[in-house]
Amino acid sequence: MIPKVTIIMATYNRARFIVETLESVQNQSFLDWECLIIDDGGTDNTFEVVAPVLEQDKRFQFLKRPDIYLKGLPGCRNYGLDLAKGEYIIFFDDDDIVHPQNLELCVLELTKNDTSFCRYIRNVFFDDFDFDFDYLEVYASFYIDLKDIERILKNELPFNSCAVMWKKECFANLRFVEHLMYAEEWELYSRIISSGIRGISIDKCLFFGRKHPDSNTGEFYRNDPIRRASYAKAILLVVGNLKEKQLLSYSLKRYFVQMSLGFKEFNLFNQILDILELPTFEKLKWQIFYGTLPLRLLAFGKWKKIKKLYKK
Repeated sequence: MIPKVTIIMATYNRARFIVETLESVQNQSFLDWECLIIDDGGTDNTFEVVAPVLEQDKRFQFLKRPDIYLKGLPGCRNYGLDLAKGEYIIFFDDDDIVHPQNLELCVLELTKNDTSFCRYIRNVFFDDFDFDFDYLEVYASFYIDLKDIERILKNELPFNSCAVMWKKECFANLRFVEHLMYAEEWELYSRIISSGIRGISIDKCLFFGRKHPDSNTGEFYRNDPIRRASYAKAILLVVGNLKEKQLLSYSLKRYFVQMSLGFKEFNLFNQILDILELPTFEKLKWQIFYGTLPLRLLAFGKWKKIKKLYKK
């Protein structure tokens, strides 16, 4: 039988955490799902620890990423997308905890609303997880569409990879960029939203991300060069997509120019200017803006400190 939901879970050396994650998937109140566990060539005993779960619950499949997909999270997820049978797609990480109502409430929202995705709240935890879930089904909601693209890109409206259920049709012609090793979902999701689809966001936490130093995010904030280079590449792809769709407002241009200041080793600012193909005078204005930005940021920081002291 064809499942209603396909869960795609990439894994790499997560023997320590993955069983707890799979148990949280098994505890879903919604039962009509398949879970594709895509192994990215791990070297630990992940398969051995999940084997009893695979034997007991045939809704789980453990698969090796074929070499035609690049090594990494995007390649694993693209492989999962190509295999997915479900009407709805959701991505879970291999070290997190899923709320028991996650699939049930997302499917409910997508069934009763003319929407293409359901976003929800994702919280984080450290060390051991407290399984005291909130089961209330009363929550606020709002719609998300093209007008929200700027808030999404600025992370004012976070779109975490594990905090959205999508209709499969959203990926009909779109896939993750496989050479990206960080910010790959930010780049893909911005392409999906900028295509004009509409979704709903519910004000309920349905996913809990485990924070630990071995995560991709942890490596990025430790200035891992591969993660940083990937983020710079993702920024360029996002800028190019927005320019092509004529969605680059002045505010977004300013935002990306400011971001480029933190990626000087990749000459990101000049690469952004090349994509924008600005008239000479406008290009000069942005060069002046970028050149004076460090001084203005320094002055702004000092002003904030003075203001804080004055309030005391």
